[in-house]
This record gives sequence, C-alpha cells and structure tokens, in this order.
Amino acid sequence: MKGNEAIAHAAIRSGCDGYFGYPITPQSEVMETLMEIEPWKTTGMVVLQAESEVASINMVYGGAGCGKRVMTSSSSPGISLMQEGISYIACAELPCVIVNVMRGGPGLGTIQPSQADYFQSVKGGGHGDYRLITLAPNSVQEMADHTSLAFDLAFKYRTPVLLLADGAIGQMMEKVTLPPARPRRTEEEIRKECPWATLGKRHGQKGNVITSLALLAEEMEAQNLKLQAKYAEISTNEIRVEKYMCDDADYVVVAFGLCARICKNAVETARANGQKVGLLRPITLWPFPTEEIRGLAERTKGMLVVELSSGQMVEDVRLAANGKVDVQFYGRLGGIVPSPQEVTDALHKLMNH
Repeated sequence: MKGNEAIAHAAIRSGCDGYFGYPITPQSEVMETLMEIEPWKTTGMVVLQAESEVASINMVYGGAGCGKRVMTSSSSPGISLMQEGISYIACAELPCVIVNVMRGGPGLGTIQPSQADYFQSVKGGGHGDYRLITLAPNSVQEMADHTSLAFDLAFKYRTPVLLLADGAIGQMMEKVTLPPARPRRTEEEIRKECPWATLGKRHGQKGNVITSLALLAEEMEAQNLKLQAKYAEISTNEIRVEKYMCDDADYVVVAFGLCARICKNAVETARANGQKVGLLRPITLWPFPTEEIRGLAERTKGMLVVELSSGQMVEDVRLAANGKVDVQFYGRLGGIVPSPQEVTDALHKLMNH
C-alpha cells in the first residue's frame, strides 16, 4: 500500500479515537483511506473533514483535552496554518499525533516531495519555547510503525508528536506489516490513564481545566521551566538513529527520509569501490542525535549532509560536529530528487576537498 494509506490503517489499529483533517496533496490519501474504511462502524473512531487546517488542529486540541487518541495530517502549507494551534497544544501538554507529508515551497510551491519543513517542524514553527518529538520515516513500513510509536510517545510525555515524511514516502507503494490492533479504551480507562483530562465533574469533584494561558509572568515562567525539564528527559531517553557501515568509515553521509534511501545506494557503491563510507540516518529529528554525530566527527575525515532543501538539517550537523570535521552539503530544491550518482559525485568532491 501507499505510505499515506499505511498511516490510516495504523491509526485505526493504534486505537485512534478521532481524525480531523483537510485535504491537501500529497497527503490526501490519509483521509481518503479512513473515509473508505469507515472505522466509525467498527471501532467508533470519528473521521471528520474540517472546513480548514485551522479548524482541524483546534478540533485535535479539544479531543486531546478529553484524553482521546486524536490526530491530524496535512502537507507543508497546511501545517503552517496549524502552527498557532500546535503551540497551544504543546503548552497545554496534550498528547496528539500530527502528520506532515512535505511538499516543495515556499508558498503554494509544488506537490513534489521536499524536506524543506525541517525548520518549521523540528525547531517549532509556532511561537514560544516548545518542542515536538519528530519522527522521520523512510519507508512505508516505518509510516505504519511510527504512527503507532507516535501515539505511545505522545501519551508517555503528554506532548504532540510529529511524523515528518516527504511526498515520495507518502506516495510510494511497498509491502507493509501493520501493527497489531489495540482495543479502544473505555471512559473509565481514559480517566485512569489521563487524570488531567476534561471529562466532566464526578461526585462533586472539581473538573479539570485545559489552557495555555497564564496571566502572571511567574506562572508562564514556571510552565516553561516544566516544559524544558520534560524536553530534557525526552532528549535523554528517546533519540533514535540508524548507523550503516559507520564502524570503520572515513567519511559519513547524514540524511533522513527518502534521501537516506538514496544515500544508502551511494554508500554501497563507494564500498564496492573500496572507499570506507558510512551512513547515519536520524530517525528522530528531535531529539537530534547530536552525540552520535559528534562521536563520528572525532574520528572521520569528512561528512556530507544530503537533503531535499537548500540546507536545514546541515546546520544541526555542523553544530554537533563542532568544527572537528569538514561538513559539506548537497541538496536539490523544488521537488527534484537527487540520484545516487549525484550523491556519489558529491562524495568525491568531499574526499578531494
């Protein structure tokens, strides 16, 4: 199935209570698949096409406040419209899953694949000091696996989790093993799992209030410090990275998503030619595998960062390398996908630098 279709199937199997979204290429198959499956007839899952991306993210805000497993999906310009709501959800410490199947920009751009939402997604495109756990799948299988993982992480840390995939991963078709189905939770189970949720008053108890508003500066600072402590815990416990032929590598390519698949081919070509090249693929773009890159920088001769952008993740790689190794960049823009040969040529320039 397509990567977008895998997300829809995995969401249902992950016990998702509600999906709220708005169609935009190249991620529209997420909603289309859910509408075709009609999970409201089998699991009770709500699937609703909102009137806009702004409406859909605020519906997610409401559902998340009730302790429900809720999600949305969109593509680059649509995620831009959601940024205010995402910031509210992050401050209110609510769990939800957000899918961004990236397309070329800026502006309306193109419907072709891109990775140029790295800054918007990984750095927190909305206002304030917040972070999103960001998972970067590079296959249809990982689109399914990461959907299930995203719900787990969202509820573990009471935070929004973002799946950041490019349009090619959303549209490509591959074999996939779907995650096992989870039973939908009862209201009593939600009350036990989410004591903070707004599920109404019981037996005279005071009901919960969900908000991201603090009228006093001291209150806002305290909330921010609480968030930063949580982000530090996430940074310690949730870094995920794949290393391929890095143990003896003289040169390392760093790439995520579709680019990592292309670069793996280039690495294998280099190895066949007797060149010691490895690949590091960040699976979590935040938290970023800074220490893993720093360790490689201390013992390698050079690094090449490959992105479908003008160079965004390369800034984090250079910060991690801390000047210990030459970090070069190769990227294509506007939805053009580089070939393995282009990556090989960029590697040769690095080696001859």
